[in-house]
Amino acid sequence: MFVPLSVLEFRDRAAAFFGDKIGVVDGDRQFTYREFAERTHRLAHALQVLGVKASERVSFITYNTHHLLEAYYGVLEAGAVLNPINIRLAPHEIAYILDHAGSKVVAFHRDFLPLVAEIGPRLARRPTFVVLAGDAGGIADHGYEGLLASASNEPLQPEIDENAMAELFYTSGTTGLPKGVAMTHRELYLHSFAAELGLGFTEDDVVLHVVPLFHVNGWGTPHFLTMVGGRHVMLRRFDPAALMELVQRHSVTRLLAVPSIFTALLNHRERSKFDLSSLRQVIIGGSPASPALVRSLEDELGVQAIVGYGLTETSPIITLAQPRRVLTDAEPPEQRQQRQAMTGWAIPGVRIRVVDADGHDVRLDGEQIGEIVVRGNTVMDGYYRDPEATAAAIRDGWLHTGDMATTDAAGYLLIKDRSKDIIICAGENISSVEIEIAIGAHPAVLECAVIAAPDDKRGEVPVGLVVLKPEASVTEKELKAFCRDRLASFKVPREIQFREALPKGGTGKILKAELREPFWAGLESRVH
Repeated sequence: MFVPLSVLEFRDRAAAFFGDKIGVVDGDRQFTYREFAERTHRLAHALQVLGVKASERVSFITYNTHHLLEAYYGVLEAGAVLNPINIRLAPHEIAYILDHAGSKVVAFHRDFLPLVAEIGPRLARRPTFVVLAGDAGGIADHGYEGLLASASNEPLQPEIDENAMAELFYTSGTTGLPKGVAMTHRELYLHSFAAELGLGFTEDDVVLHVVPLFHVNGWGTPHFLTMVGGRHVMLRRFDPAALMELVQRHSVTRLLAVPSIFTALLNHRERSKFDLSSLRQVIIGGSPASPALVRSLEDELGVQAIVGYGLTETSPIITLAQPRRVLTDAEPPEQRQQRQAMTGWAIPGVRIRVVDADGHDVRLDGEQIGEIVVRGNTVMDGYYRDPEATAAAIRDGWLHTGDMATTDAAGYLLIKDRSKDIIICAGENISSVEIEIAIGAHPAVLECAVIAAPDDKRGEVPVGLVVLKPEASVTEKELKAFCRDRLASFKVPREIQFREALPKGGTGKILKAELREPFWAGLESRVH
């Protein structure tokens, strides 16, 4: 008998087999998986009472909270589509998303009341507003807890079309307005199994949600961690000390985050005061990582550190740099950490190629750079209500990622840059990531970014923007000399500027577009 694929199965499984286990922890609140499931049933009923019909969109504007985790199941149980909003976006961008998605209900954390009050008048059509952790009043038509308290806790039995949209995530919109990525029940379900095969989570795992859940499920963990009965611990705002305190208090076993967050942990002055011995694995994503970072994490935290890679358009994970014994048994030990810092190899169910400008596969030599293209059952069908963007991204059945990489004979990819971040200097393609890794190897450097700046003679030249570790010092001249020992001369930055901090997005990823802007101000083109 045909049974439609739906992630609701994972919640029901957790409630049946791990019902008495604490499944969700959010500050002082905690819920067993049975209680969590009942709350999602109540949410589904409440949404229907509010008039939400099949396939209508329900948006959430909040931190990582138990409310948003509940929405991953309750909204779908109501037959609706979940749309988590990136809280780092500007008000006009959020207003555009809500109008473009046609959101019927918007739930928001009370901390974002000023933001929602500013957005409300901009909307073409007023949705029903629900305040989380607060009472109705003002722009809020209902309080979340009040709605749940008056709703039934009996499960609904929605008619699931596995090929219908279940979740709608909007990309960050670094160029133009955000684009909506429509994800189906089938894609999310199959991604959970593929990611679980790649990562091997178990009921003993405790995961701290560092990656915001408005970023494509925080890498899919709301689904596959629930599937195996692991524990979710919510982190509302990133702070190194708060993160380490939660790791210690809840014996967190795995962390998923961007390189800058792990760098902040490693360099925190009070790290030695926390017991982080429960950690077994950290997964680095969002930006390329250096072998030095992998080595430091393993040496100083006693964990396995690997890189993962994916996009909103791919549900998201498509590669993991898990070591393979068939390789590690035949290679020197240091090569293992080198590989774990690479972009990784395809998880099950995903097919990946690296192609040149003519669409031909690059050489498997780890040298020739091409664009990563991907296909599989976890890749989006297209952008929501945007056929032109869909046609530009998906060609001949392959999603073109815009990420430039090499691949070796073992199938390990290594991202060299985003296509827009490649620096073209006097006809030479320079990887900003390669330079960042070289600069980041200096013991005084906390974090850095390399961007292209205009140059009348060479077109573009690399410029390094550096944040130093507390109480560390190094001069621009010394850093350039350090780079010359590690890079070809034409790759050494023309200049290096020191900054107090670098701008970051919702996941902690450095915003290179914002850093580039002052260098290109007044020029019509961003290519010189």
